[in-house]
Amino acid sequence: MAIETLQKSEGLSSQRSSLLNSHLQWLLDNYETAEGVSLPRSTLYNHYLRHCQEQKLDPVNAASFGKLIRSIFMGLRTRRLGTRGNSKYHYYGIRVKPDSPLNRLQEDMQYMALRQQPVQQKQRFKPVQKFDSSSGENYSGGGQHHPGAAEQTVIAQSQHHQQFIDASRALPDFVELDLGQSNTENISSEDVKALQSLYREHCEAILDVVVNLQFSLIEKLWETFWRYSPPETESRVHVVCSLRSSISEIEARLPRARLLVLCRNEAVLKWMSTCDHLMYQALVEILIPDVLRPIPSALTQAIRNFAKSLEGWLNNAMNAIPQRMIQTKIAAVSAFAQTLRRYTSLNHLAQAARAVLQNTSQINQMLSDLNRVDFANVQEQASWVCQCEETVVQHLEQDFKATLQQQSSLEQWAAWLDNVVTQVLKPYEHRPSFPRAARQFLLKWSFYSSMVIRDLTLRSAASFGSFHLIRLLYDEYMFYLVEHRVAQATGETPIGVMGEVNMLKKKSLLDETSGMDSDLEEYTGESGEPLAKREKSEHEDGSHPVVGVVQPSVLHSLPQPQPDHTEHMLTSPTGTPTIRHCTGNTYASV
Repeated sequence: MAIETLQKSEGLSSQRSSLLNSHLQWLLDNYETAEGVSLPRSTLYNHYLRHCQEQKLDPVNAASFGKLIRSIFMGLRTRRLGTRGNSKYHYYGIRVKPDSPLNRLQEDMQYMALRQQPVQQKQRFKPVQKFDSSSGENYSGGGQHHPGAAEQTVIAQSQHHQQFIDASRALPDFVELDLGQSNTENISSEDVKALQSLYREHCEAILDVVVNLQFSLIEKLWETFWRYSPPETESRVHVVCSLRSSISEIEARLPRARLLVLCRNEAVLKWMSTCDHLMYQALVEILIPDVLRPIPSALTQAIRNFAKSLEGWLNNAMNAIPQRMIQTKIAAVSAFAQTLRRYTSLNHLAQAARAVLQNTSQINQMLSDLNRVDFANVQEQASWVCQCEETVVQHLEQDFKATLQQQSSLEQWAAWLDNVVTQVLKPYEHRPSFPRAARQFLLKWSFYSSMVIRDLTLRSAASFGSFHLIRLLYDEYMFYLVEHRVAQATGETPIGVMGEVNMLKKKSLLDETSGMDSDLEEYTGESGEPLAKREKSEHEDGSHPVVGVVQPSVLHSLPQPQPDHTEHMLTSPTGTPTIRHCTGNTYASV
């Protein structure tokens, strides 16, 4: 039908029609319709041109190819997506098939693609785009960079990732900065307005480069805004000159001396923290709009490398800024980096678990092993610790088995987990105790699942590996759901919730170093911070904290280890027996 449509509209010959048949089959083999996703038109056409080149076929022009696409995939819509000045037309409702070789085709070049600057991208602060020390060329945002053929190929390859992110998301509105009673240094209203305007533009520039997956440029944006002055070495002289040129533009709007005064104001600190939480939450939702949807491995790795670099970049850029502002900024960016790492790990687990949930024989084995678990014993032991109602636990057990028996998809399991969270936390809605109840639920869920895994381990269940993977995924997804519920209940963003935890940790460390004995330690205990985190801060000298001490009499009563595993039983220098578990070459106290 698609060929006949083109024959009528284009007047194609029979030979040309036969050629289009091969194009049509290639499209059906590599693409499929899907709700809620988009694909740049240029990316799809570039895939097609590459296919024609490999198969030595004559390609049709872009207009005819567009008609062919619409004839095959009915109901496609066209949208213009992207940031201002860098938007592109996308086909909405189509994607590359997960098993298509087009996905693997780009793996070799994708990490490089993520670091390329799009042609003519609008940069507000004109950071250095590219510096080639061998050629002496310096490209800045103020000029127009014309990429060569190789770079154009890489840029075209990078467009493949646009279908996996939400490029249409905009930066939310920021609250107004009101100094109120904290304005003890007579800060002028003009300085406040300049800061608000500059910081808004700064955050929009960050969003622009993230949407275009140009992660390395964020370091330059930070250096420009915070007036970083790099050392003038011979190899960096061009970079230094360009950076100073960029800084001079905003220096005229808000001099550095006034910026430093603003950075010491408590209202400014709180306002900037709120703005950062809003911005970082938007960036998370751009990069990972759906934590369960498959993401290419190259994009996942690029996001994780980006998260790993953030704190170092920001610390370096703010080397001359007051310490309180640095702590505020680092707390927010640390929460952002932690969220990116958790969500990419959750996404990786989801794809691994998807294969298990689609395997009928594995599901049957899991159900068989689960039916042999002594849930009465699990409830008996867990009830003293968790104090959960037996009827609730039994209901969840039966519901879990029923969902497993139905061989539910990953998305159906996600809906089930979401419903569990809703039911458990419903009595605490609109109450101040909601965050604490949510944290307690996470602890209880983890304890019960650990007990079930222990029973499966002791029974040498054949499906133990599958259960372990599913348990990891469900624990991570539960944390994701609860995090969002707490944020919704408190009027915060999920990034804001994690940012507050980071700020409490930093304040606690400051109080310890200054010798102050405040109520902060008690507060962090009520906030549900894991004991392991506090123990980690108390053992920064490199020693291993003893999580549990086992008396010698108890050790003698335990089954003796095999001769080739004696290294699992270690004794600390103080003579206190400690059980440690070996993973590879690393020992961890258990």
